[in-house]
Amino acid sequence: MSNEHIPTKFSNPAPLGLAGFALTTWLLSMINAGWFSGDGMNMAVAVALAYGGTAQMIAGVMELPRGNTFGATAFVSYGAFWWSFALFVLFLHDKVPTAFVGWYLFMWGFFTLYMWVATWKAARALQLVFLALWITFFLLAAGEWTGMPGLKVAGGYGGLITAAFAFYLSAAEVINDAHQRTVLPIGAPGAAH
Repeated sequence: MSNEHIPTKFSNPAPLGLAGFALTTWLLSMINAGWFSGDGMNMAVAVALAYGGTAQMIAGVMELPRGNTFGATAFVSYGAFWWSFALFVLFLHDKVPTAFVGWYLFMWGFFTLYMWVATWKAARALQLVFLALWITFFLLAAGEWTGMPGLKVAGGYGGLITAAFAFYLSAAEVINDAHQRTVLPIGAPGAAH
């Protein structure tokens, strides 16, 4: 019996995390943009727990043996965001001052802003996800602080754009891997995509 070490190939968890993030963000953003009333929130919360929260947490933990600090930090953090959001809606919504909700959203925007800076050497598609997301968080925070419904609606549309970018990147990573070639370009730095 040979003692040769067979290298382990870890699957890429990013498409799973991105899809969980994108689908949950899309559902909530349809409500924020005014496409649906708050009656849709129960479905958004269910998906936040089951897919946005849990799938991203799993993806983040899967990034650890791959040595991907960014992926682990992003997916575990945004998974925790969705869990905290769901818990807030289910149990705490009427017990937290609006201004404090604004700070919650602002601090997530701040986190997303420095994560965006970390994407500057990554694929352009990933840069766009984080660019759109920090803008979305700041718009939603400003909406909470000012009480201006137009800012919440703008944040909703920002979330829809963010979700579309995340869906695209998830699809590109799955499809490109399945075909073993670039079918959907992601704009890798230095590449002519």
